Formats: sequence, structure tokens, C-alpha cells
Amino acid sequence: MDIMIEELDGGLWVAATKDGQLYGLEIDPGREAVRWGSIYWAKVTRIDRTLDAAFVSLDGVYEGFLANKDVRLKGADGAMHKGGAQPIGKILKPGQMIAVQAKSGYLERPDDFDVMREEKYATVSMDITLQGRFLIYAPYLDGNQISSRVRGKKLREQLTEMMNGFAPLKGLILRSSSEDTQRDILLREAKILQSAWEGVEPTFTGDAPRMIMTGPDAFMRTIGDQTDNPIERIEAITMERFSQAEQWCSVFGPDLVPKIHAVELDDPDAELALFDYRGLLGDIEDLFQDYALLSGGGSIIIQETAALTAIDVNRGGDNRPALALNTEAAKEIARQIRLRNIGGILLIDFLKGAGKEDQKTFLKSLTDIFDTDPCTVQIHGFTALGLVEITRKRRTPPLSERLDNVESLNGL
Repeated sequence: MDIMIEELDGGLWVAATKDGQLYGLEIDPGREAVRWGSIYWAKVTRIDRTLDAAFVSLDGVYEGFLANKDVRLKGADGAMHKGGAQPIGKILKPGQMIAVQAKSGYLERPDDFDVMREEKYATVSMDITLQGRFLIYAPYLDGNQISSRVRGKKLREQLTEMMNGFAPLKGLILRSSSEDTQRDILLREAKILQSAWEGVEPTFTGDAPRMIMTGPDAFMRTIGDQTDNPIERIEAITMERFSQAEQWCSVFGPDLVPKIHAVELDDPDAELALFDYRGLLGDIEDLFQDYALLSGGGSIIIQETAALTAIDVNRGGDNRPALALNTEAAKEIARQIRLRNIGGILLIDFLKGAGKEDQKTFLKSLTDIFDTDPCTVQIHGFTALGLVEITRKRRTPPLSERLDNVESLNGL
């Protein structure tokens, strides 16, 4: 896997490619107001009893939406208790200061944005986590855990035994893509994350809402997402981006430091010059088409609406059996929704198979295919109409919203 670090209009762009094909694209736009993973010392501004939720001021300017189920408070016994057992109005009060973390990003909207479809608040939670390359540190978690995506019983037992050996360190969640990582590397990262939290927690004081820690940027997210893919090379368009990547990798990925290179181009000031040099601009522009082509002549049609995303698989001139074509289509759909960062409900109309056994086989392969997505994806199975229903919980706004001006790509 190769990683390319670019910038445009004050925003950070990071692409991940394998054998020349685009597999990852993360963008921190210049108009980003709230970043996924950022931690705030927030003030409760009002309680909505109808929604059973609280609205909080994050920094005096932007607000967050806190659902009751995402409340975490210490009880008299000193243990951390989840919300939901009683109305949120009995747990939190206006003016109360609480620590929260953004679980979705929020962008400043352009003047012509359709306000009827606007998500006005960033979703926040009191269940705070710190992201590492191989581990997630959850300070309020009692004990250590293995990602639910690690399904092999014997492997889970081995990994659980290893994680239990990290005591007295606790609150560690092992990413599924890190199951083969050496113990000493995991232990080193665990101590780094715990130390970072020990620096953050004492800052939860005062009566002024403010940001305490910025969430992972596009480069950090990309590296964390590609843990299961060996990284061969990292290229940065500027020395500033090179230094930032080197600094982060020196802490979380020392093995990656020698692979970071500052690229010299004939016209480095041109927009997205590195992506252009690597032939990625056409691939990025294709993400704004409502279709993607398959190798055998088939295609997938992607139609996003306010309520859900509908995806249709077309055979075209491909004469392979339905199961083979559907499997290829599923891999491309997984890649497309990850690159476009589509979230919410997805209904997919695959080609009809031969029978129930084909459906069971196909659903199992779908689970394996979508397991590589860093976001939470659930395969709900076939509906009564024969459509496959999937839900995906994204971290950041969709690709189309993260670009200030999509049309500007056309002339590059």
C-alpha cells in the first residue's frame, strides 16, 4: 500500500493506493468545524425531554447533540455507569460541565447549502476513546477487549490471554487488523495512549467550554485504517506535511519513518500536483459519477437520497454465474461506499441467485468483504423483496460534502 499526502485550499488530502488502484481517500477540508474524535470540555445548554437528549456547547460557537444512551457518569460506588436507565433530565442539568467526544464531523456550510437537509449538530458521546495505530484506548472500560470482528474462537482465546497479560493496564481494545502484531509493540502503544489520557483528564476543569484535544487527522486515520495492509511508501507534497507525518510515525509507527519521502515535482504549487503526478485525479472524479464499472462488462448504479442509498447491480455483457458476478460487485461496492464515505441505510439489488444456499454463502462472503471497512458495517440480510440491507456508521461527512467545490476538480 502506498500513501500520498496532499493539500488544497487549507485542507489535508490523503490517498491510499494498491497496485495503482485507489483504496482510501480521507480529506480534512479547510472549513471543518468539528472533527471526529475531538475531545471537548462542554457545557450543557438545554435538555430535550422529547428526544431524551442534551444539547451542549462545545467551544462557545458550535454545539453537540448528546443522546441519553451515550451518557457516562461515575456513580457513588466509583464505577462508570451508562445512561438510559432514567431520563436524561435527571442525570444532566443546564450549565453542567461534562467531557465529550465528537462521534461525527461537522462542516461549516456554504451559503447555498440546502438547510432542509442540514445536520445542525455534531453527535457527541461521553464514552471517550483515544485512537492508536493498533489499539483503541477506552479509559472508562473495565478490562481489555478484542474487536468483535475477530471471530475465530481459538484466536480470540489466544488474544484474550495476551491482552489480560497487560494488567494492570486496562481499557484497551485490540483492532481486528492488529491480531498478528507483536506483543511488545502493542504494549508500547498501550503505554503511550494511557500516558496521553493522563495528560488530558486533568484539563477537565473550569466553566468555559473549549476543545481539549483535536481528533485524528486524515493521515492518522489512513494509517490506522491500513494496519492490515503493509505500507511500502509514504509521499508528502510539502516539507511541513513531511515533518508532521514523521513526527506522528516516530511515536505510533517507527517502522514507517524510513518510508516517508518528500516528493519534488516540476510544478509543486499546482492544485493536487502529487495526485495528478500519480494519476489519481481521474479516479477521484469518478467518485462523483452514479455508477462504477466491473471487469466483465457489468456495472453498479449508486443513487443516494436523503433517506437511504440504493445500489443496483447490472449484468451487462458478463455471462458468469450470478454468485461470481455478485461477489465481484460486492467488493467494488465496499470500495465505493468507503471512498465516497456513504453512511446510513444501503439497499442493494444483487443478481438473483440459484437458491437459499447461494444466499447463505453470499451473505457470509459479504461479512468478510465489509470487515475491512474501518467504520461499523452491519449486514442485515435479505429483505422480503430480495434486497440486501446494510447499515454503515461513518465517522466524517460524506465525500461530496467534504469538498468545498467539486466542480474545481474538472479542470485539473
